[in-house]
Amino acid sequence: MSYQYTAIGDSLTTGFGALPGNGFVPVYRRMAEARLRTPIRLTNLGVNGLTTDGLEQRLKADYNFRLAVSDADLITISIGGNDLIKAAKAAGTRPGDLSPLLQKALRNCKRNISDIMGTLSQLKAGMPRPYIIRIVGLYNPYPQVDEATDWVRQFNRYTSGYSSRVCGFASIYSEFAGNERGLLFIDHIHPNGRGYRVIADKLDGLGYGRLGY
Repeated sequence: MSYQYTAIGDSLTTGFGALPGNGFVPVYRRMAEARLRTPIRLTNLGVNGLTTDGLEQRLKADYNFRLAVSDADLITISIGGNDLIKAAKAAGTRPGDLSPLLQKALRNCKRNISDIMGTLSQLKAGMPRPYIIRIVGLYNPYPQVDEATDWVRQFNRYTSGYSSRVCGFASIYSEFAGNERGLLFIDHIHPNGRGYRVIADKLDGLGYGRLGY
């Protein structure tokens, strides 16, 4: 017996900023294999720069995405960080623009997350095997910006609301807050190998629910 792990999301899913094999996806896969004592096949569909909009569209329209998700026993999602980054960059040097742009991005994010979770449920409906979904929470890539801190907290609060027997939320905010220097890559945006290890540990700590039987 083996399990299928499908990882969907942004550059955190691709492991950008870490050496090959040191992103959270391959590290978590190894942890899951050790815990479940069974081989795990991996399909990594991470896309650098992906937003909640982009993920929602792929899940609705991309055959390969849909197939890889419907076949999966274990799904991880990392998404949302680029929505924040795009809104912050759009504000540029005009701080007065930041708050309305962030509020608009947060509204879009919530709507997209709702659609993403709904599409996942549809794709998994009627599947005979148990499956689990794990969502990676956000850390704040702009810890010096109060509005960004609020945004990340609100995003995490909303997304963690999807927690259930099937879906788990890996909260990483407090692990990264104040430890950015040790856990982020030289671009100060992406995790480094240590940061990805923190994420994998948090995912592993959620257990394996119905797969563990």
